[in-house]
Amino acid sequence: MKLLVISNLYPPHEIGGYEIRCRDICERLRELGHDIHVLTSDHHIPGRPEISEPQVTRALKIHGMYGHPWLPIHKLYALEKHNVAAVRQAITDFKPDLVHVWNLGGISKTILHPLENGSIPLVYDISDHWVVRSIRFDVWLAWWNSPGSSARQLARTLLGLSGIRRLIDKSAPTFSPKRFEFKNIYFCSAFMRDFSASENWPVAHASIIHCGIDTAAFSVKQSQTRFKKLLWVGRLSADKDPLTAIRALAAAHRLGLTQLTLDLYGHGEPDYVALVDAEIAKLGLTQHVQRKLAPSAEMRQLYAYYDALLFTSNWGEPFALTPLEAMASGLPVITSLDGGQPELANHGVNCLIAAAADPELYATRLVELEAAPKLREKIAKAGLTQVRAQFDLAPITRQIEAFLLAALRK
Repeated sequence: MKLLVISNLYPPHEIGGYEIRCRDICERLRELGHDIHVLTSDHHIPGRPEISEPQVTRALKIHGMYGHPWLPIHKLYALEKHNVAAVRQAITDFKPDLVHVWNLGGISKTILHPLENGSIPLVYDISDHWVVRSIRFDVWLAWWNSPGSSARQLARTLLGLSGIRRLIDKSAPTFSPKRFEFKNIYFCSAFMRDFSASENWPVAHASIIHCGIDTAAFSVKQSQTRFKKLLWVGRLSADKDPLTAIRALAAAHRLGLTQLTLDLYGHGEPDYVALVDAEIAKLGLTQHVQRKLAPSAEMRQLYAYYDALLFTSNWGEPFALTPLEAMASGLPVITSLDGGQPELANHGVNCLIAAAADPELYATRLVELEAAPKLREKIAKAGLTQVRAQFDLAPITRQIEAFLLAALRK
């Protein structure tokens, strides 16, 4: 099977788990004998290595996200036209049996019109909110289809009557996104599918294929006797809510667990990082909390040095990879029930459940773990067993492969 994979970002210029997961699945599908070519953006992160990638074309243009400028409508046409042409060229050159669309955050949703209406089967992998949050507010499609100002409505009318809009449609379609049917689509969680359906997108029929990780790549913690070093991993931002982890540590200290320390791994915008640092100082935790950075490959070995993971996400997380990675490393996990987490978390079995933005409950869970080494051992063992059986890349890739093949046979 020849697959054309389309993704907004792709390693080594990734910013999150979606792109890494896309790369990992592509590599596993290649190992299964499939021919894959990736079409992605030319977004570049300074300092990242440039590598020879004959199976990757970096030709798409990002609009408005990841530091790229927002363009006025008269300048945006050239970008939309370019992206549609890049997709058509990739199809012409590669001649895929199937197109596999991943994250399109920052990428022209216009490209979906020729893909949805083409003769090549189209499959969507949705592990982010881009369907709900990005399509409706896509600048190009919104200008042509949302009510807008009277001046915009007049301009659209004149462009339609003059025939110019029909000409534009040939290179950068302006049709309503309500035309998108998403015939072949799977989500990373039932939460994401149901949320997207509740926002009136036609996806209630979608399948669920949870995210997976390469469990064999993680070092595994060998002993649960120590309980001192806490871990938090993620983007330093309000939605990931590291402040709750910091406040939970302060609350745990007040409850007598003064031996606990917390390491925060992640990047963030300067203003929010300053807020994190100020909270650490205000709570008198400067000697107990450290901010650190590590590449993903190094993190796979670092998890096992810690004694528990605090997962505090608070934004509608589609299906988080961080708890999976901690479980694959043999760590006890304390998690919020944010977004898709109820599809993984089983209190007292494979984790302990707290609540988003509730540091006192996180502290209570820390007290419970500190007092019960056997509980730590039990949930760590159950988490490790489950993630290896259900969420390893091998079974997840087989599910995706089966879905792709079924779409090809339709």
